[in-house]
Amino acid sequence: MHVPRKRFGQHFLHDRSVIQRIVDSINPSPEDAMVEIGPGLGAITRPLLSRLKRLDAVEIDRDAIAHLRTQFGSSVAGQGELHVQEADVLDFNFATLRSDRDLRVVGNLPYNISTPLLFKLIEQRESIHDMHFMLQKEVVDRMAAKAGDEDYGRLSVMLAPWLQVEPLFDIGPGAFRPPPKVVSTFVRMTPFNSPPFDLGQPRRFAAVVAAAFSQRRKTLRNSLRALVSAEQMLAAGIDPGARAEVITPEQFARLANLESPGH
Repeated sequence: MHVPRKRFGQHFLHDRSVIQRIVDSINPSPEDAMVEIGPGLGAITRPLLSRLKRLDAVEIDRDAIAHLRTQFGSSVAGQGELHVQEADVLDFNFATLRSDRDLRVVGNLPYNISTPLLFKLIEQRESIHDMHFMLQKEVVDRMAAKAGDEDYGRLSVMLAPWLQVEPLFDIGPGAFRPPPKVVSTFVRMTPFNSPPFDLGQPRRFAAVVAAAFSQRRKTLRNSLRALVSAEQMLAAGIDPGARAEVITPEQFARLANLESPGH
């Protein structure tokens, strides 16, 4: 039996009803260009292959790769071909897998790399049609939160220009081996063709958002003093006495598009 490795953040899915619900939510078509991140022992891989002509998988664990190639290496009627890419997904160029169709990406993501991986995928969004992931529930709650929500924060705002986030259903710890200490959520993310608001300079947007949320109890007047003046905020229709958690992503973009004081 393959022993899950802590350094890879492995929690293998085994609940068949959950697996079926996941595959039904993805609803793959035979011609889809599907990529599975971290297939592990192939719990989702097998039902995906039954509905695809080809599945690419990115896996770093050599023991898991050997298992996958043993289980799915030979041609089986009614099953698509599995092509395993041995790589660290944080270093992988997904565009190399793109053919005439944008990629559909799916995976049970290790919690320790989920946020940096999401931003890496955003950088490669022009090659991606949609993404379906199992993530820590509290992370998905932050990703999907709207201004004024309890979970709204920097991550909510930083994803807003790039992705539509749709939580689908929660998955309890018992569906995994070993069971994680947290509840997971299966989530669909669809890249926007272009940001839904005028983003301007993405780097300045990121700097404004980071400064605003660095000290959440401070008002915008204080947290953004070096980047935007109170007078500029008022001119942009934003209350300088407000705190970051009530400012929408579009309003943050409006602030970021203002010149720094003194320029």
